[in-house]
Amino acid sequence: MSSLTPESKQSFSEILSAYTQKITLRMFFLGFSAGLPLLLVLGTLGFWLREAGIDRSTIGYLSWIGLIYGLKWVWAPLVDRLTLPLLSNWLGRRKAWLLSAQVLVMIGLVGMSMSDPSQKVKVVAWFALLVAFGSATQDIALDAFRIESADTKIQGVLAAAYQAGYRFAMIWAGAGVLWIAARAQNTPDNVYDHHGWQIAYLCMAASMLIGVITVLLSKEKPYVPQMHAHSLRQWIQTAFLEPFADFLKRYQWHAVLILSLIAVYRISDVVMGIMANPFYVDMGYTKDEVASVTKIYGVIMTLLGAFIGGGLTVRFGIFRILMLGAILSAASNLLFAWLATQGHDLTGLVFVISADNLSSGIASAAFIAYLSSLTNVSYSATQYALLSSMMLLIPKWMAGFSGVFVDHFGYSTFFISTAVIGLPVLILVWFVGKLDLIQNSNQAENAVKSQS
Repeated sequence: MSSLTPESKQSFSEILSAYTQKITLRMFFLGFSAGLPLLLVLGTLGFWLREAGIDRSTIGYLSWIGLIYGLKWVWAPLVDRLTLPLLSNWLGRRKAWLLSAQVLVMIGLVGMSMSDPSQKVKVVAWFALLVAFGSATQDIALDAFRIESADTKIQGVLAAAYQAGYRFAMIWAGAGVLWIAARAQNTPDNVYDHHGWQIAYLCMAASMLIGVITVLLSKEKPYVPQMHAHSLRQWIQTAFLEPFADFLKRYQWHAVLILSLIAVYRISDVVMGIMANPFYVDMGYTKDEVASVTKIYGVIMTLLGAFIGGGLTVRFGIFRILMLGAILSAASNLLFAWLATQGHDLTGLVFVISADNLSSGIASAAFIAYLSSLTNVSYSATQYALLSSMMLLIPKWMAGFSGVFVDHFGYSTFFISTAVIGLPVLILVWFVGKLDLIQNSNQAENAVKSQS
């Protein structure tokens, strides 16, 4: 039975008012701060490194920096419970962590800007690692800050504002940094100039001030310290053991297939994505072309795909759209294999990006819905964090070898291979879907028996 009563329904004007509240606007700016660092250490960095003459093998290995995001659940309990000396007393527990994480991101971005990868690629890598760690820590603190900042009834509005800010930041960190680098360099666009990238990354570091100022102007509910001698044991028990035990208890041996599906569902997209930016450089696409087509138009197509995927999931069910998403994700990689044979073809790039990002949006919408359906409401945050992190570990690890593969076999063979490794996903979706039908049938039968 729905808990929504006539008294609890809100008018359109009340909903619109919620989007203009200070707390909602703050969440938009904090979402911007959260979305900015991601591409700067994963996507855009690959373009910069390749233009600087870094070999594809090294670029592939450096993508392992992204594993930080898949492991953030490890230190999440510390961010959740610990207070930072002095800073927490001044700002509050959540704001102290947010500000500290943002400062780490800014230091890392400034360090990256001051280091020319053509001469000091290891230095760039260490600063990128610092950015990723600060970014992941900011994500942890920001999720908690958002949940604690307002009542449940406007959490949907806050989440929407957060996502809007996040997506806007991804456009700025993807297209914006390429545009700035192209205009700040002192050489032709196809000739590497560190000065352009230096200015671009300094602008990105300055853009993090949006988040810093927002944190300083935000309010936080008072925190009553609850630190006890047995807290560490409680963290381990509640943050790791209980959520896993609950998951295994509910799904038993089916959990093996479910976890296998989660671990590899996005493998085609993730492994291929690491070599996308080096591919654009090697095919002769300019920064402006890549910025316009892949970073702006591509993001729009991903959002459209997510919208379509969400609607199809409601209409046809999760598993049918999971299967559709898996098929489209693998098939779209074959289009990149075709594009690799065309040379510099801007029309072809637009076509391929349209298909690939639309497919990615559909797959992501279905996958997020599936992950959400697996969680127990008692452990929803922890279980979702663990499951969503798990989906990155194997694909990110494999992606680290993508540069070596391209060096040996070329782009076309690489893209075809990323499509082929997506085939086992189809089998897993089919098996898990069958098990879900059997489980639902048994539950319905047991319910009928209990009523008779």
